[in-house]
Amino acid sequence: MTTLEDIEHYINRIALGDRDAFASLYNSTSAKLFGVTLRVLNNRAEADDALQEVYIKVWRAAGRYQSNGLSPMTWLITIARNHAIDRLRTRKKGQTGLDEVAELADPAAGPEAQAIASSQRAQINDCLDELPADRAKAVRRAYLDGDTYQDLADLMQVPLNTIRTWLRRSLIKLKDCLSQ
Repeated sequence: MTTLEDIEHYINRIALGDRDAFASLYNSTSAKLFGVTLRVLNNRAEADDALQEVYIKVWRAAGRYQSNGLSPMTWLITIARNHAIDRLRTRKKGQTGLDEVAELADPAAGPEAQAIASSQRAQINDCLDELPADRAKAVRRAYLDGDTYQDLADLMQVPLNTIRTWLRRSLIKLKDCLSQ
């Protein structure tokens, strides 16, 4: 049976890069640390993955371990528990499993909606073509490009109220055309 002094010795040897000490530490403590990760994660495969990552952390952090009279198992269990909690938090933050992804709706329009939109777009363009060119241009720039009435008045070199009248009358004509 491995004693706490043996575990402490393994950790000190691991800090020096001793692979045999690492293997001995793993053999002596992996069952206990697996239990810790499994209890937190409640998933055997994920707990096994977490355990491997815990031992990588132990390998890298062994040089920072200090004997302080407490059990070296406390240090190892703390690393395992904190790592498992981090994984659990990451999982809860929104990582979606494949089963859940399959049920997500596609935000893009489906083929039927695309066909309807295409038909409506063609109808709107046909109705815009029935307007005088300057009126159609004003409607497109105001309602599709976001130009202000003042921008249109400056661009077309007409008074602001004229632009307002053109747009109002053009929208009435478009409404009539689209309702046919």
